[in-house]
Amino acid sequence: MSVEPTIRVQAGPFEAAAESAAIAAGRTDIGALVTFTGLCRDEDGRLAALELEHYPGMAEAEIGRIAAQACARWPLAALTVIHRYGTIRPGEPIVLVVAASAHRRAAFEAADFMMDFLKDRAPFWKREHMADGATGGWVGAKQSDAADAARWKK
Repeated sequence: MSVEPTIRVQAGPFEAAAESAAIAAGRTDIGALVTFTGLCRDEDGRLAALELEHYPGMAEAEIGRIAAQACARWPLAALTVIHRYGTIRPGEPIVLVVAASAHRRAAFEAADFMMDFLKDRAPFWKREHMADGATGGWVGAKQSDAADAARWKK
């Protein structure tokens, strides 16, 4: 079965439970629903907010390419990916991945794959706004994100 992933890039918050319920509603073929919600951290009290920017259209297209790879690699019944942009405060959600499959392993692995490649390839830029009022620099890519994504190329 070919799955058409749901991809949204939005400024406002999302409700993980509502997104999961929407996927599972009326479905009896789903045996596993794995969700991952990434939250903004306060970095030990130093961070007041994180500012995320993106190129509209480009971000959705790249997330769509990553999602298509996940759908081709695992037998998914559904896949939803939501990524926020704008000003996000500590404790607020940034990203949601919901992967559904008949079996748990496919759902877990697809969600893990999505996050590894979102961190490594999705075109978002992050700037820190510090609790002391200063505007921090743009957050650079981490080598650990590239290493996490590389493990899927086996």
